[in-house]
Amino acid sequence: MALDRRNFLKTIGVAGFTLLAGRNLASKTSGNSEIEFQGLLFDASRCIGCRSCESACAQAHNFPEPQDEMVAGVLRKTNETQRCVINIRNTEAGEVFSRNACMHCNEPACAAACLTQAMFKTKEGPVIWRADKCMGCRYCMVSCPFDIPKFEYHSANPKIQKCDMCYDRIIEGGIPACAEACGDALIFGTRRQLIAEARKRISENPEKYVDQIYGESTAGGTGYLSLSPIPFTELGYDAKIQNKSYPELSKGFLYSVPSVFVLLPPLLLGIYEANKNSQPKEEENE
Repeated sequence: MALDRRNFLKTIGVAGFTLLAGRNLASKTSGNSEIEFQGLLFDASRCIGCRSCESACAQAHNFPEPQDEMVAGVLRKTNETQRCVINIRNTEAGEVFSRNACMHCNEPACAAACLTQAMFKTKEGPVIWRADKCMGCRYCMVSCPFDIPKFEYHSANPKIQKCDMCYDRIIEGGIPACAEACGDALIFGTRRQLIAEARKRISENPEKYVDQIYGESTAGGTGYLSLSPIPFTELGYDAKIQNKSYPELSKGFLYSVPSVFVLLPPLLLGIYEANKNSQPKEEENE
């Protein structure tokens, strides 16, 4: 297949700019602290393990009803047909449930790693995946510290699957299906409101909660927040995840690594775009 030289050079120019843009990404995005992102607050002390959120999510996105058994101590993860999962732990405080889903980071590593902005942080807060922009590189999967984006390996037309916080509902004034289905453990609101509510619960019942809001500072802050009656590490949360955003942590890498290595992905993107744009012309000439 012949390359369209104009489209190739144009795309390389845009993709090459990714290197410079990436170096300033953290400093630019950190200035968005006044944006009222929306999010979810999960309270592990109120979760009864009914998995209604799982069923509601499956119905809302036309996935099969989850059939796998929930076993104490066995960590279930999200996959290409399950965007959220509930886990159970036997602890000194009794049975405690945790919930695993996309964290909707304030400065998402997946979006920073995406060369085409297919993975995108919306102004409302949810991090969404846009199929029409995806080139299939799967850098979002590699970059996510929470191991959330999943690829449909067995599909003829594979997609990246992850929770989008029911973004289509939010922009129409609704709430995520999981929060609508949950009786008490999961609530939706602005991030500021959710943090205030979480602090209120901790303050009013200090013996009931660990004095921490998971996601308030984790990975630079997230839209999905959690409260727990036991240390989060006992619920299977990764203790290695830092409080700095991952785009911020990658800034030193971008300055230290030779540009030729950082520009290799944009180079491949340029070839991909040029081939894609030239294909209709070739088909017309056949």
